[in-house]
Amino acid sequence: MTMQTPQPPPSALRAVLAALDSEAALCQPAASALRGAVGPLLPSHPLAVHVLEGPGGGLATARRTGWRFLIKRGSATVSAEPAAAAEVAAAAEVIETADGHAFSHFTAGPYLDSTVRALRQAWQLAQPSRSRHQPRLLSMPGHYATALWLHHPEPGPTTDLLIPLAPAPCGVTAHRVYPAVELLAMLERAAVPARLTAGIS
Repeated sequence: MTMQTPQPPPSALRAVLAALDSEAALCQPAASALRGAVGPLLPSHPLAVHVLEGPGGGLATARRTGWRFLIKRGSATVSAEPAAAAEVAAAAEVIETADGHAFSHFTAGPYLDSTVRALRQAWQLAQPSRSRHQPRLLSMPGHYATALWLHHPEPGPTTDLLIPLAPAPCGVTAHRVYPAVELLAMLERAAVPARLTAGIS
């Protein structure tokens, strides 16, 4: 599997760089590791953020809402291999606007560490294979779940893969590589009893 590095729009990168130079943005609680960093802070590994909403929706209905960048400590050395967890201080998210992109927030904590781990998993999967995938981030708020989405350019029942990030919903194994159709079906089955209960009450 070949990993195709996504290219974010210039306005998305500009928004992140402006946030890293903004005292107000760096005052966010999730930016604490950035405030004490020694050396340059560099945006890396951009991931398009897609949101999948509503019951029964497939990946084709997921809408792109912005971009998330890992913020690395250290030099500007370019490497195809994902950063190690120790190199990543935070993540920065930008949202799409009518004028381009605007900085939204920094993130830290378990989802950040899990994102780094999932990217390294995907990179290792890519080495022995010739199939092409582009990494994306898929948020599924209705299932309280987020996954690294490995998108294949040619649609098919098993071409797209999902790696659930930790913490994952009950019944889902974080960091297991699922065919997208399998994981979405699992999440949908788990959500049916909750919706029925809500309807009764």
